[in-house]
Amino acid sequence: MNERNPLLEFHAIPQRGLLRFLLLAGLSLAAGFLALAVALPIEPQVPAPLIALFSPGLKLAELIMPETHKSMAWTFGWFLRIAIAANAAFYFAIFSLLVFVRDRSRSK
Repeated sequence: MNERNPLLEFHAIPQRGLLRFLLLAGLSLAAGFLALAVALPIEPQVPAPLIALFSPGLKLAELIMPETHKSMAWTFGWFLRIAIAANAAFYFAIFSLLVFVRDRSRSK
């Protein structure tokens, strides 16, 4: 419910849930992209389990991408898509869990 202005309510879509989902999705996408941007240059110096902890999409993309005879741009483009999507899903799960725990502790 919107206590300020009841005319802003739209009953077909739960506004709070949709806004929270979109906010978490946007933050997760940004965090996944930044995690990949940090993990790529330091990958040779840092142990693989530590990279997989902060950027699991990087290791997943390395496993999924086949050795194809496509162009370098095609291969790198799909590598980035897989890595960023996997990182975004990973961070979305983490952020959703944090919001859930915060809401549970607030309601008690």
